[in-house]
Amino acid sequence: MSQKLSFLCISTYFKGEAFLKACKEAGNTVYLLTYEKLADHPWPREAVDEFFYLPSQDNSSQNLDVMINGLAHTMRSHQIDRVVAMDDFDVEKAALVRETFRIPGMGQTTARFFRDKLAMRMRAAADGIRVPAFSSLFHDETITDFLRNTEAPWLIKPRAEASATGIRKVHSLDEAWQVIHSLGDLRHTFLIEQFKPGRVFHVDSLSQNGKTIFTRASQYLATPMDVAHGGGVFRTAILPFDSDEAQSLYELNDAVLKAFRMQSSASHSEYIRGDHDGEYYFLETSSRVGGANIAELVEISSGVNLWAEWAKLESAMARDKPYELPDVQHHYAGLIISLARQPWPNTDGFTDSEIQWRMNKEHHVGFIVQSPNRERVLQLLDNYMARIYQEYHASAPVPDKPTN
Repeated sequence: MSQKLSFLCISTYFKGEAFLKACKEAGNTVYLLTYEKLADHPWPREAVDEFFYLPSQDNSSQNLDVMINGLAHTMRSHQIDRVVAMDDFDVEKAALVRETFRIPGMGQTTARFFRDKLAMRMRAAADGIRVPAFSSLFHDETITDFLRNTEAPWLIKPRAEASATGIRKVHSLDEAWQVIHSLGDLRHTFLIEQFKPGRVFHVDSLSQNGKTIFTRASQYLATPMDVAHGGGVFRTAILPFDSDEAQSLYELNDAVLKAFRMQSSASHSEYIRGDHDGEYYFLETSSRVGGANIAELVEISSGVNLWAEWAKLESAMARDKPYELPDVQHHYAGLIISLARQPWPNTDGFTDSEIQWRMNKEHHVGFIVQSPNRERVLQLLDNYMARIYQEYHASAPVPDKPTN
């Protein structure tokens, strides 16, 4: 195989700039397939050899047909050796491209485990991994039996959305059926799951040849669902490195990635520790870098840029060359983000030396802080939350789909 390889990167959201740069620096030809409305965004153009565009971000059969037909023509003159999906919604696109053009990497069956929440739960349960009680929405009698044999409340979730988008909480059998009926012909694209309160965690990893080579565990101090549906302030913080909690999450994460046949990629997975029994339950996973600036949090904690290292890992694997993880640091860090009333909030009044990153996004305010003392990180996040509520905070309805 030639040492100069061609990577087709698919990103129909604006993200992954560090991946594109690192992929190019590794000596590859880099093509970017993105959404045509993102054409004018500040992509690192020096790192992209050629751009291709889709008329839509979605995974409708019409849009996927446009993609395959366009790539079929493109590949008459362009070699494509590897395909990388940089967002959840592009995992299906990438898997279809690999299957159609017989390109190595994750195919459609395995991709389902990282996109379809019903497939995730069934795969995890089959492997003996705890999951909240759930049911598909295919068969009326099965759904009614589920509702009668589990305790309210329940969550009705889209099978293929990311974050907390599209989730509805219901509190009775009648309310559940009202929501299910309201889904109409889309009902089969949802599932229902028993809701149990607990502490929610995310584990961000890199895997190589089926083994986890880097992991960082964090706790959501305000979960994505709380923020999306309650208008709160998003906060997450790195867990104590040597705690039993972190070790339990590392072991559970390894078991999940093994069950889901993860080979070489970045991943972002979520778990809950139930208040009712203290046990850990799998919630969802994805074969990508975490959104909501979690990648920046991980880098400030560890020195590992997940986007860049993922690109280097993919490039090394494609060449059958060794990949070496950079030295991993162990700093405590925390992230806080909120919608803001002001178009471009002035945060000059936040002067703590622990601040390592400030958000620069319209109608948003956010920080990442770093300290050798986790208690100091939590203290700063609490202080900033109070100030943000008082000086900046705004809330908005839950979007139809995620924005990052």
